[in-house]
Amino acid sequence: MVSTRFEVNSTPPVRYPRSIFFIISNEFSERFNYYGMRTVLALYLTQKLSYTTDTATVIYHIFTSLAYFFPMMGAILADSWLGKFKTILYLSMVYCAGSTLIALGAIPPLNLPATSMTVLGLLFIAVGSGGIKPCVSAFGGDQFKLPEQAAQLAKFFSLFYFAINAGSLISTTLTPILREDVHCFGDSSCFPLAFGVPAVLMIMSIVIFVCGRTLYTIKKPSGNMIVLVFKCIGNALTVRSKERSANPRDHWLDYAESKYGKGIVSDIKSLMKILILYIPLPVFWALFDQQGSRWTFQATRMNGEVGGFTIKPDQMQVINPLLILAFIPIFESFVYPVLAKIGIRRPLQKLSFGGLLAGAAFVLSGFVEIALDRTNAVLPAGHEAQLRVFNGLPCDYRFHTDMPNLTSFSVPSRGVFEALHIDVPSNSTTFQFRAETAEISCVRDNMTEFSGTFYLNPGNAVSYFISRKGGKSSFVEFADTAEKHRNGLPRMRLLANVRTPKHVLLRHNWNADLVYNISLNRYDQMTVTDGEYGVFVGDRQIANVKLSLGGVYTLLLDEFLENEFNLQTHVITPSNSVHMLWLVPQYVVITAGEVMFSITGLEFSYSQAPESMKSVIQAFWLLTVAIGNMLVVFIAEAKFVQSQSLEFFLFAALMFLDMGLFMILAMRYRYSNSSSLDSIEVQTNPKKMNDPLAISDSLSERSAKSTTYANEAFRED
Repeated sequence: MVSTRFEVNSTPPVRYPRSIFFIISNEFSERFNYYGMRTVLALYLTQKLSYTTDTATVIYHIFTSLAYFFPMMGAILADSWLGKFKTILYLSMVYCAGSTLIALGAIPPLNLPATSMTVLGLLFIAVGSGGIKPCVSAFGGDQFKLPEQAAQLAKFFSLFYFAINAGSLISTTLTPILREDVHCFGDSSCFPLAFGVPAVLMIMSIVIFVCGRTLYTIKKPSGNMIVLVFKCIGNALTVRSKERSANPRDHWLDYAESKYGKGIVSDIKSLMKILILYIPLPVFWALFDQQGSRWTFQATRMNGEVGGFTIKPDQMQVINPLLILAFIPIFESFVYPVLAKIGIRRPLQKLSFGGLLAGAAFVLSGFVEIALDRTNAVLPAGHEAQLRVFNGLPCDYRFHTDMPNLTSFSVPSRGVFEALHIDVPSNSTTFQFRAETAEISCVRDNMTEFSGTFYLNPGNAVSYFISRKGGKSSFVEFADTAEKHRNGLPRMRLLANVRTPKHVLLRHNWNADLVYNISLNRYDQMTVTDGEYGVFVGDRQIANVKLSLGGVYTLLLDEFLENEFNLQTHVITPSNSVHMLWLVPQYVVITAGEVMFSITGLEFSYSQAPESMKSVIQAFWLLTVAIGNMLVVFIAEAKFVQSQSLEFFLFAALMFLDMGLFMILAMRYRYSNSSSLDSIEVQTNPKKMNDPLAISDSLSERSAKSTTYANEAFRED
């Protein structure tokens, strides 16, 4: 009997790196912190730090700009000096310090300098976030052995992308709830909790990240390609200035060949071709990142009630990540094939179309703003004054005045008279009046008539209140305004005509802890939380009132008999009547633009960049985001237009002109023959078109080659 023995040489599979959990958790926490904090930041700056919307917009976009500028510094720091692990660890600590500063500054009982701590905290977060951003994904990639673990590496990047989106989506949804639905430190909102939860999560992420220290594959820094690019350009300019006449070259970068070699010089030439296309790109980000500033402020002036639920202004930002997840497969399966039939196939065409969609989104936001302007308060012009007369008595009064265009008017019982456009010829104008009534209720109390003077100032509003005091008519003057609260909250004033001193308060019907005590000796407006309130005189509830977002109200309380009350609510400025869901179309359009602009732009840049320049091109892509946010700062500070709707239309026009310039540059661009998108297998092979694993494997292989080439270049330098 002959036995046959077969030997199979098989290599056992390499175990999936356990260190990945620690890296993914760090990225999730950082993105949760960043997006959660940024979601409520604009409202915190206006509602708690009392910045104007323009100043808050400037601070918001300076912070965002720095957060996208520092990745270049973080990449240089990691690749040239500290290495990825130490860079992530140290800058995560800086990040935590920034988050902690903002959270502590938001706690009122501590009486800390909240403004200074917020600005310093934002700077720390920008440095920390920027430093972490370029390192975490690359550090995760270092944990895998290639090519044996190419498939596992692809799964890692899928998990990594999921962690980013999960952190963003959860925090964008949760932090507005923590901000508004939780009440702390006697306040109707809880910004300390909205900032504190992300800060605690970030602290925990550092602990988890350090716990994986023994499992990490840590590579030593080998030099940064960004530094090499700038060195090569500097060398070319220096040599050119010395040898231009004696040794002319076809291209100014050729003067660096003697030191850096033809390969690097050729790659930088290709890089420069792409960077020329980047010149118009910042304008898109100027529009896109206003979702967290101008569009959020726009939402504060709208009605968010949907059934029994109220959408919070900052929660509208969650639409973007939700739509992104939905749009990516929809565009690949339906939109791009349709566009291909009408001739929009190439990446730069799609990118141009995405930019035009962003402009269209701002046209929509401009029209929404026009609709919102109609709900704004009627304010006096510079040459006008406004007059309101509130009558707290149970009888009508007839006024006779010496005003040229207002010789007489009536004020109904427990009602109000308004004259919103009174021409005032000088700085201060006085008009005489006489008021009379023939109604028995006031005749019996000897309040048949009285006289006095109206004092009107241009650009201002003044109000008068008729009440009973000491058995006679009392006519009280106070400064007034119909302007909406800048944060969209209701404003109210109580004018009381009572026989004896009373204790009056408002108690929220759904939150018994939310109580406002009202002084009857003052006529100041109060800012309150929206909702339904019970009006209590002493321990007795006499009425219910509903105070809606954006509304300005005056409540007239008349004690017509001993402990018998009548309460009338007068709407001085209507509440927010335009529904917040009207913002959805502009979010849909700009998110569609983002898919076509951002994703296509990154794919184009990666495919066209030489192998050694792929990390460099990503850094410059992030730099366009930073520049775009600084553009918002410039326009907000320059105040080219006074109307917010005109500013939206200005950004839209700028975007359309910018895309016109981009199209001209795109027509002159010649795709690289060796790496043109048209020749990439995942785009020409239908089986791989929808295969993320194939795409990730391809990118991983190209990234590995890029790293090898870059390291060789640094060693030569």
